Amino acid sequence: MYQRILVATDGSTLSKKAVANAISLAQLCDAELVALKVVPRYPMSYFEGGMAVQATEVARIESQWATDGQAVVDAVKKAGLAKGVAVKSVVGKSDLVAEAIITTAKKHKCDLIVMASHGRKGIKRLLLGSETQHVLTHSHIPVLVLR
Repeated sequence: MYQRILVATDGSTLSKKAVANAISLAQLCDAELVALKVVPRYPMSYFEGGMAVQATEVARIESQWATDGQAVVDAVKKAGLAKGVAVKSVVGKSDLVAEAIITTAKKHKCDLIVMASHGRKGIKRLLLGSETQHVLTHSHIPVLVLR
């Protein structure tokens, strides 16, 4: 059925459930799994007049984010290998999470994207938006959303 499945994860509890389901689906389909964690490119200041960040500090923060992201996808790889599923670990660097998910799925020729719903409801969802909703509306690859 599916040959290559992309699972997007952020390491949250809900995301871990999506990963477990993606691993099970990949096992059933004898498919390869691509585990993706998207990290920001650089720290952003949300407050006007905030303290300037030194270039060395930016590099340190970006390095830490990449290290943390690698740990998340390595955990997916370990769980997949324990179930006999081949897993490719990918840490994407982008401020546009949904676009990075779609682009990575295309690049790795995935035929399914698996991701968790955001878990927000009501006004929070309206105000904060949803990466999952963006992927659902812009992806030409089928998307499986798990809660």
